[in-house]
This record gives sequence, C-alpha cells and structure tokens, in this order.
Amino acid sequence: MLETLPMAPADPILGLTEAFKKDPNPNKINLGVGIYVDDEGLSPLFRTVHKAEEKLWRGAQPKAYLPISGSVEYGRAVQKLIFSADSPLIADKRLRTAQTPGGTGALRVAGDFLHTRFPKARIWFSNPTWNNHFNVFEAAGLEILEYPYFDPATHTLDWDGLLAGLRAIPAGDVVLLHGCCHNPTGVDPSPAQWDEIGRVLAEHNLFPLVDLAYQGFGDGVDEDAEGIRILARHLPEMLICSSFSKNFGLYNERVGALTVVAESDDAAERAFSHVKAVIRANYSNPPAHGALIVKTILAEDDLRAEWEAELVVIRGRVQQMRELFAATMKQKGVEQDFSFMIDQKGMFSLSGLSREQVDWLKREKAVYMVGSGRVNVAGMTARNMNALCDAVAEVLATVNVG
Repeated sequence: MLETLPMAPADPILGLTEAFKKDPNPNKINLGVGIYVDDEGLSPLFRTVHKAEEKLWRGAQPKAYLPISGSVEYGRAVQKLIFSADSPLIADKRLRTAQTPGGTGALRVAGDFLHTRFPKARIWFSNPTWNNHFNVFEAAGLEILEYPYFDPATHTLDWDGLLAGLRAIPAGDVVLLHGCCHNPTGVDPSPAQWDEIGRVLAEHNLFPLVDLAYQGFGDGVDEDAEGIRILARHLPEMLICSSFSKNFGLYNERVGALTVVAESDDAAERAFSHVKAVIRANYSNPPAHGALIVKTILAEDDLRAEWEAELVVIRGRVQQMRELFAATMKQKGVEQDFSFMIDQKGMFSLSGLSREQVDWLKREKAVYMVGSGRVNVAGMTARNMNALCDAVAEVLATVNVG
C-alpha cells in the first residue's frame, strides 16, 4: 500500500523552514515561520521560563497521567489571563478550559467538537487567514467559507466589507476571529469595531471561535484580550483557542488551551463533557511540562510581573523593526511606501509582494517568506536590515507583479 503513495506537498510555512535550513548561503534571511528572534537572530529563552523550570526541577513530581482536560489550576490561570481575575464569567462558573498540545491542538479539538456535535454548522474564515486554519478544519470535516477582512490596496481593515460579510452569514454558522495580532495581516479591529462585531454576531445568531495566538504581542496582555472581553458582553457562548508558543517562547513544548464560554454553569459543564470526549478519542490527555511552566509563572506575582516586562521588550523590538524597515526602504529611494507596517500589530505583515517576487527573493537573495508575501517582522534584525532592504528594492525594480 505504501509503495503507491506520492509525496505529499510541503507545508507552505514549515516546509519553507526546511528549505531555509538546507540553503548554504551564509547571508540567508528567514522571514517565513512565526518565531520571535532577538537582535542576534536567536529565539531567546525567557528568563521567567528558566526560573520556573528551576523551581519545577527542585520540586520534581511523578510523571503520572493528567486528567483528560489537563490541569485544573492551569485552566484557571488561562481563564484569568483572558478575562481577568475578577471577571463575572469566572465567578458565575461559565467557563471551562482544556489544556491542549499547542494552539493548533486547541483548534483541532474545537473543530472536532463543532463538527461532531453541530454537523450542519459551517465555519467562516477571514480573507486572508493563517494557512493552517484550512488544514485543521478541513481535517475536522467542516465546510469552510470566507468573509472579507483586508483591503490590500490600502493595507487596512476592509471594515465595510467585513460587516457586510458577517451580516450575510446564515444563523448557526461559526465565525473564526483572530483575537489580536491578525495573522497574516497584522491589522486588528479597534475596540469600537470589536463592539460592533459583537453586536452583529449576536443579532445574526452566529457562534464565535476566537484564535488567540499572540496575547501580549500587540499592545499588552490585557489590551490584547479586550476584543474577546467585548465579544463576551454581547454573546453568551464562544470558544477560545489560546497558544503560549510565542508569548512564553515555548514553541517546542506545545502549550495551548481551549476555553468554552457558555451561558450558565450547567451548560458549560455539559458542553465540556463533549470536549473531553473528543480529546479522549484523539490524544487522551495533554503533555504536562510546558503547561506547568505557564502555570508557575502566572501563579506568582513577581514572576508574572517579570514575564510581562519581558513582553514589553519583545514588543518594543518588533516595533523598532517595523519602523526601521519602513525608514530604510525610504532611504534607499524606493517609491513604494511601507509606512503601513508601523501601525500593524504582532509579528506579521502582508508586504504586498507577489508570489513571483517572493520566489525571486528566495532564489536570488536567499530571503525566505511565505508565498502570499507575508513577512515575519520579528525575523528582521538591525544586522540583516540593510541586505534585506537592498533585496526588496531590487525585486521591486526588476520583477513585475504577477
């Protein structure tokens, strides 16, 4: 049977990293995969993560199985991070949280839960969205459609198109929203726009699924959860998929969570029983170590404050790279204005480069980015900025937009 199989296509993001690693060019630049790097081009180990691991090592515990939904204490910490410690949602016991293998694991559990319990529901993605959303929810069996989100001509939110698109979605369908730091555009709704989105979803009886992969990478930990908190004022139910790969630097620990928001304690408990059934049939129970790190940091005031201070530094560096790229391109006499990148949030931006230009940059200059033109701004450094901008300036001048 196996002899008959063709090669599966390479993942458009992780496959790009594999190609980057094989490239012998010593000056190669990776702006593809979403990993934060420091000024040395390295993914740093958070000081708070190191301190938490030392604490965990000193108090080492047996490696018994966790419950199906993971650590209850971890779940409570995640809920407080999303909604704040004094949230009435927590007080009224309207939340349940499952510890999952990364944000992708949370998305897949959510997809399986929705498809098996609400088989007629379809899911709507923003256009554009993270490439892997399609893989995850197609594999879960959901029908996928899209609503307008981004205006590539102005590099801004297509607000009128977004509202019209949401209003046209049939009642009972699921709408996937990016909680903050929209991937791939870096363009987020304002609080006032989140409020209007919540009203439209409630009026049209739509079910929100929020992908919260970058909390703390936009404006701050609480500020980046504001959109979800606004939605919760309008909507009695939603699912929230959290990832802690970026904001704790725990990429290879695969730390995530799926939070169920329901109208009552009883409804939350019944829905969560189905989530646990889905998990049991998939990976049975989650890995422990990464979640222990997150729980330890969030549980201690000093570590929590130090972690938030580390995020301030990270956000500052990413913002500096946005500003430096736009300024350097202008200094090189490039007519195209890249100042739109300065107002965007998080790690990513849609550069406006065509697939042909992206292919040329990889082939001729060893500059790697996703075919859509998405760039990981966090992969830029002061050291590689001049070479990067020279390469982009050259491709803009020599390769026609396809």
